[in-house]
Amino acid sequence: MDLKNKVALVTGAATGLGRAFSEELLKHGAKVVICDLDSDAGELTVEELEKQYGARVLFCHCDVTDYIQFEEAFEYTVNMFKEVNIVINNAEIMNDNFWELEVDVNLNGAIRGTLLAQKFMDKSKGKGGGVLVNIGSGVSVTPQLSTPIYTATKHAILGLTKACGDPFHHANTNVRAFAYCPGPIENSSSHNKRFMSPAYEKAKELDTAGVQLQRMEHVAKELIPLLKNAPTGSIWLVTGGKPAKEIPYSSI
Repeated sequence: MDLKNKVALVTGAATGLGRAFSEELLKHGAKVVICDLDSDAGELTVEELEKQYGARVLFCHCDVTDYIQFEEAFEYTVNMFKEVNIVINNAEIMNDNFWELEVDVNLNGAIRGTLLAQKFMDKSKGKGGGVLVNIGSGVSVTPQLSTPIYTATKHAILGLTKACGDPFHHANTNVRAFAYCPGPIENSSSHNKRFMSPAYEKAKELDTAGVQLQRMEHVAKELIPLLKNAPTGSIWLVTGGKPAKEIPYSSI
């Protein structure tokens, strides 16, 4: 896939990794709709990115726990840019203290985004197909002791993507789906939001022992070749600042 003039919808994109994904897409000539619950941060991000990339970036307020509002974000994207070619389900929280919301954002939000991506890109519905990226985590592969519920949501992302990305579905929809799983990132606020009962303090120490952090920009750049070429149903891990590598699902 040539990214020039392709239209990407990215959730959780006002800050952090979602913003980094968005900027990398813009660098490669794509048009991007930044979707986020935080309107102030989203509008500021667009204002800053517009200075360098012009009118190829827009903001849309979006709560991924609300299907109707999420669908409206897709409709807005089509109204403004005529189509959707890339969907990145990036919105997440890491806070097991609010586990019901965590599940609704991390897993149910990805399910909603997957269903909407299929609806708005499905060739059997007269659309042009496209690429769906579900953002997992390093904990999708190696469970994180201090956040078992967050870990559960990120494990589920792999099953969802593996099934939806099966060649059977790809043949029907022309939507190529893969999972992208970043390991720990420098300056990521999510790493401070743990299930902090006293018993979990030791678990947090074990989780972080020997961990090599990586730059957010590295994670964003490593996604670009996968958007172009990753096989449907594949799972990719990027960790320690090294190149992304495919992880066989059967070995997880």
